[in-house]
Amino acid sequence: MREEKKYISQEYLERLQSSPFFIVAEYHGLKMGPFGELRNRLREVNAEIHVVKNKIFAVTAAEHGVEGLKAEMTGQLAVVTGVGEIAAAAKVVKTFASEFEKPAIKFGYLDRERLDAAQVMAIADLPSLDVLRSKLLGALNAPASYLARIIGTPGTQLAQVIKAKSEKG
Repeated sequence: MREEKKYISQEYLERLQSSPFFIVAEYHGLKMGPFGELRNRLREVNAEIHVVKNKIFAVTAAEHGVEGLKAEMTGQLAVVTGVGEIAAAAKVVKTFASEFEKPAIKFGYLDRERLDAAQVMAIADLPSLDVLRSKLLGALNAPASYLARIIGTPGTQLAQVIKAKSEKG
């Protein structure tokens, strides 16, 4: 492998190792201005998009433990990686694609598990991890709040009866 390709391969490998996910998208026809806008939006969710050389990326992904990408790596492709959550990055790409009709998500990987385009889109529709955590905490906290209210109700009612008696007389 030529020295330039080794450098590119090393760069891809570092990105894959630092990210729990990657999303492959075809960006054919997307102009530089909108592509820059997509980069800015992804940066806000701790993700980034890079145009890749297909063969080199497939070889590098195999080194990383993701086999069999050579056949799928066709066309003008870009790869989204990040240190954040995949849902946020997928949501940005999906929203952007609905506005600009590009890029088209081809597939993705989450912790070395392959996701097809429909699965990546489904992940994009999920709420963020913080929202899910707050819902879970709310669900766990609800029974305790209800129990505290039930236990406190007789005391509150007794106090109201005593107050009413004292006001009467």
